[in-house]
Amino acid sequence: MRAAGDAFEQRACVELEAVGLRLLARNYTTRHGELDLVMYHGETVVFVEVRYRKHAGYGNAAASVTATKQTRLILAAQHWLAAHPRYARSPCRFDVVSYDGPAAQAQMHWLRAAFDAG
Repeated sequence: MRAAGDAFEQRACVELEAVGLRLLARNYTTRHGELDLVMYHGETVVFVEVRYRKHAGYGNAAASVTATKQTRLILAAQHWLAAHPRYARSPCRFDVVSYDGPAAQAQMHWLRAAFDAG
């Protein structure tokens, strides 16, 4: 399943870069968890969680970003910002890019500011 995750992360990165976001980091790992993509959009640091679900039996891909997962992403983002002080004062947001269904037909769904760190 990691190969599918990597493929969809790459796909999301390409699609987001095509609309003006710039990649800062990929698969940034901390003890709290991993940030799939860290991107820059205008003056905003965007932490992007990429999710894929082939079947909707347990809900769609975006719904899999639970409160627990959000907390881990927030902690990982705080770690990333501490490690990259150049961006520490930039506005930040958490986006979720999800893909549902068979891989070849899955369309990108981009939820900007999907949740807050507050």
